[in-house]
Amino acid sequence: MSSSLITPSTSVVKRRQPWGAVRDALLICFGIGSAGLGLKGFLIPNHFIDGGVTGVSMLLSKGSGLPLPLLILAMNAPFLIAGYRQVARSFALKSLLAVVGLALLLLFVEFPTLTDDKLLTAVFGGFFLGAGIGLSIRGGSVLDGTEILALLVSKRTSLTIGDVILVINLIIFLVAAFLLGLEPAMYSVLTYLTASKTIDFIIHGIEEYTGVTIVSVHSDSIRQGILTQLGRAVTIYKGQRGFSGDEVDILFCVVTRLEVQRLKTLIADMDPSAFMIMHSINDTSGGMIKKRPLSH
Repeated sequence: MSSSLITPSTSVVKRRQPWGAVRDALLICFGIGSAGLGLKGFLIPNHFIDGGVTGVSMLLSKGSGLPLPLLILAMNAPFLIAGYRQVARSFALKSLLAVVGLALLLLFVEFPTLTDDKLLTAVFGGFFLGAGIGLSIRGGSVLDGTEILALLVSKRTSLTIGDVILVINLIIFLVAAFLLGLEPAMYSVLTYLTASKTIDFIIHGIEEYTGVTIVSVHSDSIRQGILTQLGRAVTIYKGQRGFSGDEVDILFCVVTRLEVQRLKTLIADMDPSAFMIMHSINDTSGGMIKKRPLSH
């Protein structure tokens, strides 16, 4: 898999930048609208909550009677400041505008209650809220400061970002079970799980990539098969076997998760004893990531 550094001309950069800004703005606006629909059309009327800062704001609103839009702004403010200092100025500014936009939408726009069914509320409320958060992330911002908090905590502890988010949400749902009752808390967990999977899908899409490393004595045949049958590019590393010291070509390619089984079948047909390592890839950039035309 080859890649080259190409420096575009100034005129090309200038043409791309406005579209990039417009695209980000549209994604954030659609994200705000989707999150607002999930909250006011499903979750709030049925007394469900989500995880993260949004869930804490909803709990505080129920307990104190304060307006939810005000609490969303106040609860996210410290994390946006931290994002400004620790992440990037443009990221913090976009996130501030996104959070303010969500608060204004919740304050001034009325949504009908779309269903009273608890299961539908949990699933579709989580879906629209997760889609909103995912679209905002694709636009370069966040609607919930939990991710910023998790990033900062993970830098100072041995916990991963996922561990921090899990601990935060566990505490939130335990408090929800105490304040709202066990059944609403369990439905709220379902809401969170639906939102989480929707965010993953929006960010990574169905073409989630898998990196595959292959060590085989038939590396040249496997390389040709990947190029011609799968239409994927391959990178070749020059390696050495640890036991015998023999030189060996190590292949690396990136495929979608839908193509993993095809690749495994192809390799098994050519070399059943081939050694493979597979791992998920969250993002890719440059090179020949998309399929190359198959030869006929």
